Amino acid sequence: MAVGKGSVSVKSPVTLYRYGAPRSRDELVRIGVARQVPRGVKREDRQRLGYFDVHLPLLAPSAPLIKAFRGGEIAFETFERRYRREMEAPEPRQVIELLATMVAFEPVSLGCFCEDEARCHRTLLRTLIEERAKERGALFGREAAETGQEPPRFASPVCYANYEREEREAEGDAHPGG
Repeated sequence: MAVGKGSVSVKSPVTLYRYGAPRSRDELVRIGVARQVPRGVKREDRQRLGYFDVHLPLLAPSAPLIKAFRGGEIAFETFERRYRREMEAPEPRQVIELLATMVAFEPVSLGCFCEDEARCHRTLLRTLIEERAKERGALFGREAAETGQEPPRFASPVCYANYEREEREAEGDAHPGG
């Protein structure tokens, strides 16, 4: 998926992979976002065998949502809507915020067991991360280089939130009567 600003279009810093697929040259961190770890694969072999560097089941759909979708009880559009709602809870929202900050500096890869990434939550998660990065005004590294702008340099989403608050306060002071 390309992310662009104006006429500049760049490759997304969030890539997708299927567990066990060979790592591409430009992949740095593989994040496993499936609820379960691969069966029969030893913990120490997960990275070497291409599963993940870090496992974040917090970003997986809930077990009931997966069951309803796989069981044919709900369409993918309903699955998408419910997954987005689940990701609005404080803990997943904070991790998505962190990933949106990270991708301004380095690419990440999201992995799962699903064969069809078009009907997998990892595609939806990539969109959520990209949307949040765009809302924050975070420029992806390659886009920043092409436009001559520097990406934001914040240690954490909290630092960014403090910066935003200070900017709003400064704007309020600059306006007469506001």
